[in-house]
Amino acid sequence: MITGGCLCGAVRFRVPSAPVSARVCWCRLCQKIGAGSGTVNAVFEKQGLQVEGDLTDYESVADSGNRMHRRFCRVCGTPVFSESEARPDLVLIRVGALDDPEVARPAATIWVNSAPTWACIDAGLPTVEQQPPPSP
Repeated sequence: MITGGCLCGAVRFRVPSAPVSARVCWCRLCQKIGAGSGTVNAVFEKQGLQVEGDLTDYESVADSGNRMHRRFCRVCGTPVFSESEARPDLVLIRVGALDDPEVARPAATIWVNSAPTWACIDAGLPTVEQQPPPSP
């Protein structure tokens, strides 16, 4: 069981399976969510996800064109989840919200063409200029 939560502890979650994949994202929306940095997101099967606490849903259209639901803690504002309407069986969990971030080591860096020149991009990871094909 993989667990996590927000900064203040008002939101806690459990997911029963290992991530399908994990990526560092430098799209402009993730830079806003990450306060100027990219975000690190782990993709999990949504089935079995258990959430305790209140989340706020912010709906937007991502750079990829997908309609997204970004969910964050109503109390402290910690970004916790994102979901794409195009992939309703998956949930993206912000790796920083995991109790053990080692369970979601990134396999690639995406949207590198949107990263600022000063961005720290791991040369050991494959890079993708924009949105890669969906994870399995």
